[in-house]
Amino acid sequence: MQLVSFNLFRTLGLPNTTFIKPESFQRHPEKYQAQIEAADWVLFPEYWQLNGLLYSLNSRIFPSESTYRIGHNKIEMTRAIQLLTPSNLPRTLIAANNDSDAGHLWQAMELPFVAKLAKASQGEGVWLIEDRQQWLEYRQRADSLYVQEHLPIDRDLRIVMVGNEVIAAYWRHQSERSFHTNVSRGGHVSYDDVPAAAIDYVQQLARKLNINHAGFDIAMVDGHPYLLEFNRLFGNQGIPGGGRAITDAMLRYLQQHSSDHTPWDPESSDNFTLAV
Repeated sequence: MQLVSFNLFRTLGLPNTTFIKPESFQRHPEKYQAQIEAADWVLFPEYWQLNGLLYSLNSRIFPSESTYRIGHNKIEMTRAIQLLTPSNLPRTLIAANNDSDAGHLWQAMELPFVAKLAKASQGEGVWLIEDRQQWLEYRQRADSLYVQEHLPIDRDLRIVMVGNEVIAAYWRHQSERSFHTNVSRGGHVSYDDVPAAAIDYVQQLARKLNINHAGFDIAMVDGHPYLLEFNRLFGNQGIPGGGRAITDAMLRYLQQHSSDHTPWDPESSDNFTLAV
């Protein structure tokens, strides 16, 4: 099994792996085309590389295309989950950042509520809105408006899927200095009494959407799991075994699915149906 990686840090320890810098590929794609086409898997490309790799070079990528597309930002993610498991989302409203829509959201949400940037991670770009001044400050930073009800929790769960395995599940308790639970923002972890309902939900969601590399953030309210978000790229703090556990699970998945790929043949008439 031959691998090409565009992210050295996340693929250290994988055998038979060639690393290519994304910026080098951008400048001279023809230099690497044959090598990429010969690879069994292309690992961790940048988002801007997807169309070329998937549709021009017919590459098989990891994480999966749906992991990239759905996880690209919180708006894309929410739209997908609203259609699939709406009861597992906190009340969420999304709108353009104009005075009319902002006024509607302000009236519709009960204080305090949570406001987020569409693209952010590690607790960055997430605010607890308690008054109008904080709302105005959020609007100055946001391209689109994304607000959620503030759930009555002081901790959430991080559940990590790699391939088709849950390799870690643990609580993240709120930081003493903010409402954030992210370890990078001062939250602390514990491994006691992780509810099976949360793990079951994540497994079902990941299987349905073909998400194969993500850290899912789950809130539990009265025994019911609520998806806060998932991150395609996540840290290894809190994961027993750290990066080694991630790499081992990744390798198992790549080996198990190394023969599953059926290239799309644009010359085959079987790929097209004429509706009349």
